[in-house]
Amino acid sequence: MSDWGMELRHLKYFVTVVDEGSFTRAAERLSIAQSPVSHQIRKLERELGVRLLERTTRSIALTEAGRVFYDRCLALLAATEDAMESARKADRGEVGSLSLGFTGSATYDLMPNLVRAYHDRNPLVELTLRSEMLTPAQVAALLDGTLSVGLLRPPVNTPGIVVELLRHEPLLVVLPVQHPLAVATTIDLHDLAEEAFIGHCSPSTMHDILLTACEQAGFVPIVRQQVAETATLVALVAAGLGVALAPESVRHLRMNGVTYRPLRSPAVSVPLALAYRDDAIGPLIRRYLDTARTVLLSKKLLDTAPEHDVFGQYIDTI
Repeated sequence: MSDWGMELRHLKYFVTVVDEGSFTRAAERLSIAQSPVSHQIRKLERELGVRLLERTTRSIALTEAGRVFYDRCLALLAATEDAMESARKADRGEVGSLSLGFTGSATYDLMPNLVRAYHDRNPLVELTLRSEMLTPAQVAALLDGTLSVGLLRPPVNTPGIVVELLRHEPLLVVLPVQHPLAVATTIDLHDLAEEAFIGHCSPSTMHDILLTACEQAGFVPIVRQQVAETATLVALVAAGLGVALAPESVRHLRMNGVTYRPLRSPAVSVPLALAYRDDAIGPLIRRYLDTARTVLLSKKLLDTAPEHDVFGQYIDTI
C-alpha cells in the first residue's frame, strides 16, 4: 500500500515540476522543500531507467520519454481522482443501483413522486422499479436480495425484515359506473352483501382485509375472481364483473367505466410501510429511506399518530 502511495506522489511531483517549469516553483506549489522534489524525480528516473527531464541551471525541458510519460501521468492522476471521488460518492449513497418494489395502489400514487424526488437528488443511482407487487412477493424478493426496499402492506412477521409504517389509508369501494350505488355519496359495505367481488390473490394483505371488512359488515363475500395486480382488479370492475375494495390511493388510477366511492361503514383502513432487510442497510438504502420520509412528510402523507389497522394491531408510526 505504501509503495503505491509513493508512486502516486512521484507522478504528482513530476507533473507539478513540468507544469511549473521549475523545481523551485513546484516545491512552493506542493508546500514542501525543493530538495525532496528533486530527490523524488531522480528516484523516479532511476526506477524507470530513462531520463525524463533535461536540466540546465535556468530551466528544465521534457525529453521524448518525458513527454510520453507526462501524458500518461495526467491520465492516471485524473483516473485516480475520479476513483477517489467515486468512492466518496458511494460512501454517501450517491452512486450504485437500487431495486425498488411497490404495492399495487402505491404504483399509481406514491411511486411517481418518490422516484422523481429520489432521481433528482441522486441522478447517478441506477433504479430498477418493480410495480404491482403483493406483500409476500416483496418479502421473498427482499430476502433473496433482488429487492432493496419495498413499499408494501403490513403485516410482515418475517425475521430480518424491518417494517416502518408510513400511513393508514381508508378503503374505497370500486364500482362499475352503471352500478345503482355509483351515484351514492358514501356506501355501507353491508349493501354489497349480494354482489360478486373481485379480490386480490391469497395470500396477501388486501385479500385478508376484504374478508375481515366483510365479516365486520356481517357477511362472507362472494369472490368471483382473484387477481395479483390492482390495475387488473379495477379493469375487471370496469368490465362489470364485480365490485371491489381498494386503498384510497387507487383513485389515481384513472380508467373508463369505473368509479370510486368512500366506504362509510365499517370504518376500515389499510397500512402502508417501507420494508428492508436489517442486515442490508448501507448508504444507498439509507439515503433512499431518508428521501422517502422527507417526500411523504412534505406531502402530508405520513401518519402523525399511532393507530390500529384493520387487524386490530397497534403499529407505531415512524
